[in-house]
Amino acid sequence: MRPTFGNWYDKKMRADEEISKKTDEAEVLLDDIKTIAIVGISSNVQKDSNFVGRYLKNAGYKVVPVNPGADEILGEKAYPSLEAIPFAVDVVDIFRKPEAIPAVVQDALKVNPKAIWLQLGTGTHNDQEDIVEAQGVKFFQNRCMKVDHQFLIRPKQN
Repeated sequence: MRPTFGNWYDKKMRADEEISKKTDEAEVLLDDIKTIAIVGISSNVQKDSNFVGRYLKNAGYKVVPVNPGADEILGEKAYPSLEAIPFAVDVVDIFRKPEAIPAVVQDALKVNPKAIWLQLGTGTHNDQEDIVEAQGVKFFQNRCMKVDHQFLIRPKQN
């Protein structure tokens, strides 16, 4: 199955120069980071956010759940907000509804991450991309961190 999905991923993520550049940036970032704060992660194991968080934790990243309605997710202390996290995070990965994204991006910029990542389903926010990148922070949208890791990083680890 790896060749079939690998070929699909390569075709999709190398489709044009802009997407290919972001894919290269994602590969460098995912190879470098250690800590990922996941905003909107659910304690429900059936939800995509939980599945992605579990995958990333199993891949060796420190996953920091951000969910005001939970004390613990994936065996990790959950925080009510990004600003409540008492240590630095490398990436803020966002699982929120499209209309909530601008406010979450503003909160994310306050913790000075290397990157802000908008998961699939959070909408397209080019206005936010301009704001984030103007502050020297990488911005990814309409991408799944798990999928990118699976195709860009995991093969290097085997």
